[in-house]
Parts: sequence; C-alpha cells; structure tokens
Amino acid sequence: MMNDLSGGRRSGSGGPVRLDGGTATELQRAGMSVDGPWWTVRAMNSEADRTRLRGIHQGYLGAGAQVITANTFRCNLRALSRLGLFDAGLAWMVHAAVGVAQAAVRAGEEGRAVGREDADRARIAGSVGPVEDCYRPDLVPPDDELRAEHRWLATELVRVGVDLVLIETMNSEREARIALEEARRAGARAWVGFVCDADARLLSGEKLADAAGAVERDGAEAVLVNCTAPADTETALRALRDACSGPIGAYPNIEDRDGIPRSAHVDRHVPAALGPDEFADLIARWDAEFSLDVVGGCCGTTPDHLAAAHDRLLRSGR
Repeated sequence: MMNDLSGGRRSGSGGPVRLDGGTATELQRAGMSVDGPWWTVRAMNSEADRTRLRGIHQGYLGAGAQVITANTFRCNLRALSRLGLFDAGLAWMVHAAVGVAQAAVRAGEEGRAVGREDADRARIAGSVGPVEDCYRPDLVPPDDELRAEHRWLATELVRVGVDLVLIETMNSEREARIALEEARRAGARAWVGFVCDADARLLSGEKLADAAGAVERDGAEAVLVNCTAPADTETALRALRDACSGPIGAYPNIEDRDGIPRSAHVDRHVPAALGPDEFADLIARWDAEFSLDVVGGCCGTTPDHLAAAHDRLLRSGR
C-alpha cells in the first residue's frame, strides 16, 4: 500500500511517496498553449485535448507516480469566471479535470501500467493554487475573498471524489492557512506546498519555518516546497526538516530559466536544466540527507525524470 502520511513520517519500508511531474510542461511539450486567460484549463476544452491530458497522467503513472495531480490548479472561481463561464460551467471544469485523472488511474489499473510495482490504486490529488498569481504575493486578496473562493473549490474537489487536496505554490502564509482551513472544513485531507526564494523565505518575505509550523499545527498532513529552483529547494528543505515534526517533501522546478525572470510567463516549452539522471541524483541525495516523505517534480520535469528518480530510489533501498 502507498505510504499513508496521516500518522507521521513514512514507515521507512516503502520510501517516499512519489508525486507526478509538471502537467503544464507536458502540455507545452505536446504543442498546446497554456497562456492566459485559459492557462492549463484549455486542456479540458475538447475531447481530443482531454485525451491528451489523460495520456500525460498515464505517462506519469507509468513512470512510477503514486499520486497524480488533477489539472485544477487554474480552476478557482476567479480564474474560471474570467473566462465568461456560467455557474454550471465553473463546476464542470473542476469535475472534468478530476474525471480525466480518474480515467487515467482506471486505465492504469486495468492495464497494470509499466513501472507500477504495487497493486494499490494510485491516489488523485486535487490541485489548489493561489487565487491570483503564484509569483505575486502582492496580489493576494483580502481574507473574506480567499475564504469564499477556496471554500468553493475545496467543496467541488471533495464532491467529485479526490483522495486529497494539494494546496501548492503558496506564496504567503495567510493564503496557505485559509486554503487549508477551507479544505479541512470541506472534509479533505490536505498537503501544503510553498514556493520559496533564497534563504528559505516565501515570496512574501515570510520565513518558511514559521509558515510551515503554522500549517502543520493547522492540520496539514505534509508540508512541501515546490516550484522552486533546486538550490533554493535544498535550503528550504533544511528549514522544513528543522521546523516540522511530521512529513516533508519537495517537487522542484528544474526548468532552465536562465535569462527568464521568475515572474515572467513564457508560452512555450522551456527545456529542463537537469537531465533525468541528474534529477535522479538530486532526489536521491535529498532523500538521503533529509529523509523525505514525498518527492516529485514541478515545471520542467517529465515522465523520464520521474522514472529515473524512482529507479534510483529503488536501487538505494529507499
């Protein structure tokens, strides 16, 4: 059975839980635009696009992912309302994204996807991102708006049957805690991931250690750092291991962003700065040093990266 993080750190026998990699990266690699205002929601607009998205999920399952992330990062009320959708269409997008992930899991179970070693069903995480921009902490709305919007998405994710809510790429403690509160109020298990800058600080300038401790006390079952460059991720992991008594993990951004500002969106595929073997080396080293409970990849990672990391962890007995 996939490690259950609800009771504390991993048991040690199964190694870290394996998340998937970058969905937007794979959509762009397949030639799809993920520019605003549709962003990755564009992948639900036609049967052909949904089939392509399902193939991406299946690719990660085949590479060894135990948790795949439904394409709901841009499915909050604010982002969907800007598309001019009616109320029914707002919820439909959430349910469609989770439905595609569920179809991928069913296909993997029926065919025993290559690389799957356990007999258990992969879990589906509903992605919850910042309601505005993950790289712009200055745009985080007032608390009442955050509560209403995170409550709506958490409710829809629970309604459609996700296994957990992955609150990710959070750039402020305030929004992370509100999103977590609403997820738990809706009855969901939840993990929280923060995007960090140098010196183990959130993009808001707050200390990661303080934010991590707060969400852990609030009931996050794992605290993660994601969409952060490898060097800054390593610094953040050191802070997480010191600050948290429960599960921690990382899924870094490995895009080659040389010459591209962090906050700049590029509507094209940005190649990875690390090859699969280099990524595997990195994950294995972090696991050995920090005894990680969750590992995966964010922007730039592909099924090949995830498969290499999975194989390396297996060979090391982790």
